[in-house]
Amino acid sequence: MNARIATFTAGGKTRYGAITDKGAVDLSSRYGSQWPTLREVIEAGALRRLAEEAAGLPADFALSDIAYQIPVPMPEKLICVGVNFPDRNEEYKDGQAAPPNPSLFIRFPRSFVGHGENLVRPPESPQLDYEGEIVIVIGKGGRRIPEATALDHIAALSLCNEGTIRDWVRHAKFNVTQGKNFDRTGSIGPWLVPFTDDAQIADIKLETRVNGEVRQSDRTSRMIFSFRKIIAYISTFTTLVPGDVIVTGTPTGAGARFDPPIWLKPGDVIEVEADGIGILRNGVVDE
Repeated sequence: MNARIATFTAGGKTRYGAITDKGAVDLSSRYGSQWPTLREVIEAGALRRLAEEAAGLPADFALSDIAYQIPVPMPEKLICVGVNFPDRNEEYKDGQAAPPNPSLFIRFPRSFVGHGENLVRPPESPQLDYEGEIVIVIGKGGRRIPEATALDHIAALSLCNEGTIRDWVRHAKFNVTQGKNFDRTGSIGPWLVPFTDDAQIADIKLETRVNGEVRQSDRTSRMIFSFRKIIAYISTFTTLVPGDVIVTGTPTGAGARFDPPIWLKPGDVIEVEADGIGILRNGVVDE
């Protein structure tokens, strides 16, 4: 099983550690003075080392006694890629071929919750939608990173439900910021899986289910923009730093694309699953 490193709350404190079948190993109690959060662990390039050391340690908490947080606390940047699967581009029905460069937008950390927490539907709109995506976390910073060496800059993988308030992405002429940043409308997690090599991400199956029904299913081998391209392109205009989170795009099948649309409602359960990473699960409540 792949190593799983998470940020979680237990015993009234926010901690980080390894998630095993027997429970959660509290690594922050052992290394917190050196690396206060997983951001510092990532910056030190120590994620895989901690995962290896945790393998021989007993669990400090039962899994039922922890609450997951988003894995990287307060990342400097949360950058999301739009329209990154072939069928997704066709959903727009605008007759345009896939663009030569990725569409990007920014999200704020407080727009996300952790695994097991509820997404919150705001009173301003019933149009809460889901988008299952794979997350890459930057481990080695850089500017103008070549595609050939781009994967050397990945520290870990995770999952995202990039929840969206659909009518609020159409409030202005050409931006989506509002509809993508309502508090607690998306999720990231459950944990970080340390990145090893290209084979780990070359052909991941990504699936999103709502109340057990498959709504989205595709593979990373079909992405319009590869992980290498995304990192190289983003680092052209901004310096990537350790702990930066890049959300890499969702397959076709979001609720907005049904006729009539199917919005998320209180009581729904959304699961985003990817090979080798795990399952990110969230419910829905009204604010």
